[in-house]
Amino acid sequence: MKATTAFLYGPHDLRLAEIDLPALKAHQVLVKVGACGICGSDVECLEGNSKEGRYDLGPYTPGHEWGGQVVEIGSEVRSMQPGYKVSGDCVMQCGVCRNCQEGLMPSACLNMREAGFRPDSPGGMAEYMVIEEQYLHRVPDGWSFEDAGWVETFSIGYFGIWGNGGYIDAADVAVILGAGPVGLSACMVARTSGAKTIVVDPIATRRERAKKYGAEHAIDPGDRLIKKIEELTDGRMGTVIVECSGNDAAIASLFDIGGHGARVRLIGHSIGRKIPVEIGKTIWRTLSISGAGGTKNFAQRTIRFMDRVRTTYDFAALNTHHFPLERIHEAFELATHDKEHAFKVMLTT
Repeated sequence: MKATTAFLYGPHDLRLAEIDLPALKAHQVLVKVGACGICGSDVECLEGNSKEGRYDLGPYTPGHEWGGQVVEIGSEVRSMQPGYKVSGDCVMQCGVCRNCQEGLMPSACLNMREAGFRPDSPGGMAEYMVIEEQYLHRVPDGWSFEDAGWVETFSIGYFGIWGNGGYIDAADVAVILGAGPVGLSACMVARTSGAKTIVVDPIATRRERAKKYGAEHAIDPGDRLIKKIEELTDGRMGTVIVECSGNDAAIASLFDIGGHGARVRLIGHSIGRKIPVEIGKTIWRTLSISGAGGTKNFAQRTIRFMDRVRTTYDFAALNTHHFPLERIHEAFELATHDKEHAFKVMLTT
């Protein structure tokens, strides 16, 4: 079978090609992709500003925010059947190396692959994709393919708060830095818990959108940020700080907006840069800081959570633009240069 497939060869070198799909191995599944979102990390790889995309190993098919339908299964596949709607993991741990057997995060896997970032783990920017059964997750039949494409993104915001021993409840004040797709996912999680929820973002359209997805207050970081959070919390400041932007100034500010005993959850990517921060406030405010690079065993919980809040939050409205796969270059151009209006750009097949 032939399939139109995108390949990223290097910075600014994205191509479409028709390829012959490989024969399925015993534990593999053939999926007809219905929709695939363009993530900020995909844009960074295209722009040459991220080393996450491993085109140094060879051209690869991007796309880790996808939804599709099973069309064929390998001889040893047990949990999937043709017709199932599915989404999949991004970070693909082997499950057998020393670190996996110790129960460490998938990012610690000694044989780690990433769907949509390497030649050996092609992503969803294609008509069809081949993926191992263990990385697939069934979604409800009533979901759209675009809903399924949100599972990976939502799981990051969800796990960012609750994973690795984290928690939040109605006694908390959540301050979420960044109102992109992951930030809004964290925002929905925080508000669903009953926590007072404050979102910080410099883009006005994103602040307004955040108010529709759980934010009680949306603040411009350039407008007296610390003072405003002081006022909104009666001086208590945030008890759960969720950094989703990866922005230097936002990361530095968390030491000022985190109250005494605050749990600081780092999600936004900033690796490769050294950021000046007042680390001493960690001691005097007894801050607890933890990172969440990816997720662990959270896809099923994410799907159940999203299914429960679908009547409260309109996930479809988060997809601001839609392009067929053959217009992938236009889609990336919009996602790259119009962050004010292009919140989530979806490719459809």
